[in-house]
Amino acid sequence: MVFSSTIFLFEFLPAILFFYFIGKKRNYRNTVLLIFSVAFYAWGEPLFVFVMIAGIILNWYLGLKTGNSEQHKKLFLSIAVICDVLILGIFKYLTFITRNIAFLAGNDNIIVKISLPIGISFFTFQMMSYVFDIYYKKAEPQKNPFYVLLYITMFPQLIAGPIVRYQTVEKEIHTRKETLAGFSEGMIRFSYGLGKKLLISNNLGVIADMTFASISDNSVCTAWLGAVCYTLQIYFDFSGYSDMAIGLGKVFGFSFPENFDYPYTAKSVTDFWRKWHISLSRWFRDYVYIPMGGNRVSKICWLRNLFIVWLLTGIWHGANWTFIVWGLVYFVFLVIEKLIGVEKIEKLGILSRIYVMLVVIFAWVIFRSDSLTEAVRYFGSLFGVGATSFCDDTFVKMLDSTKVVLVLSVILSFPVYGFIKKKIFGKYGDWADAFMAVTIFVISIISVVNTTYNPFIYFNF
Repeated sequence: MVFSSTIFLFEFLPAILFFYFIGKKRNYRNTVLLIFSVAFYAWGEPLFVFVMIAGIILNWYLGLKTGNSEQHKKLFLSIAVICDVLILGIFKYLTFITRNIAFLAGNDNIIVKISLPIGISFFTFQMMSYVFDIYYKKAEPQKNPFYVLLYITMFPQLIAGPIVRYQTVEKEIHTRKETLAGFSEGMIRFSYGLGKKLLISNNLGVIADMTFASISDNSVCTAWLGAVCYTLQIYFDFSGYSDMAIGLGKVFGFSFPENFDYPYTAKSVTDFWRKWHISLSRWFRDYVYIPMGGNRVSKICWLRNLFIVWLLTGIWHGANWTFIVWGLVYFVFLVIEKLIGVEKIEKLGILSRIYVMLVVIFAWVIFRSDSLTEAVRYFGSLFGVGATSFCDDTFVKMLDSTKVVLVLSVILSFPVYGFIKKKIFGKYGDWADAFMAVTIFVISIISVVNTTYNPFIYFNF
């Protein structure tokens, strides 16, 4: 089930809002939220939901042992990490590993095919963060498994983030306050996210899918248009989902962390990763990079630490060599920037922004491609190698069909709305906000009813 589906918008969301708010006691509302959250995941994963629950119970138990046993807490933490990595390894990477072994051995019978459960990387990292927070004494071990189940299965952030740490919501699970102001703010944020997804990302995705599906038929201009459309599609897809998740969190009284900060305005690749998928970057920083020594070690060890983080970042995104290379590309540029000096690069003004966007667009081409071979072919098309021509009628038609959305998406990649709201609407900014949200929501509803194209990119991760 996705937030932009008719069943969620017309059935699930009204149902949970009704049952949640007819009762006032905290235990009742938490129970309703847990039941609906498990049902939300079970709708798409009726079998794997039991594996997820078993994993949560295991991490709850190991978290309890970690918090109550100072002498053996590292052992229990290690067991938890090993179990969680095994869950990821089996369900997400076993097919990839056996496929590569089969290729080297020349025997396809070795391949083990396992379906990828939706959102496994997100909730597995949350299970790990629960035990990590207890180990580092940032949170107390929860004696009641009910609350750990609620924390990890909470439907707004369950399958595509942001990655919420236990310490962030530990107190809110018990003492949060749902308010009319929070409900209003949350639904406005949800509506904006829904609009990002349905009205911008989906339209750009049509062009991106066409160009990546027919690389040999692309002109140079068509290839560039497809790469730019995918760059914008993935941003509005993922940030739109994050907006919806954060908005729904506010509706139920939770404060989820921000996940994006206009990343395409970055002045360096380092700055880009301060603004893109913030919850994932901080997760790797706090639970992998810093425990290994971060940058407070020798240069060789620092390079090792950075390499491991970006190798894992690539692997986290998917079981394909394209994701691994994508992660290592960022490793290379981050090292180069560190050696040159990030401040020097960011002082280049418009040149630094052009440099960042070219790196990001080229990286997204690798990320989007089905294989490294296809990525190389697409790069060739971008620079005229294997392209049908420099420009053709297909490009003109594609550009004409998407020019309005394309221009709008570029404008909205910058923090212009807050400026307009403050400078133009002034004291009526909140009313303008509400009016705009309602308008976007209505148009989005019309769109979702009339279209069948509705993918969510990050559900695959």
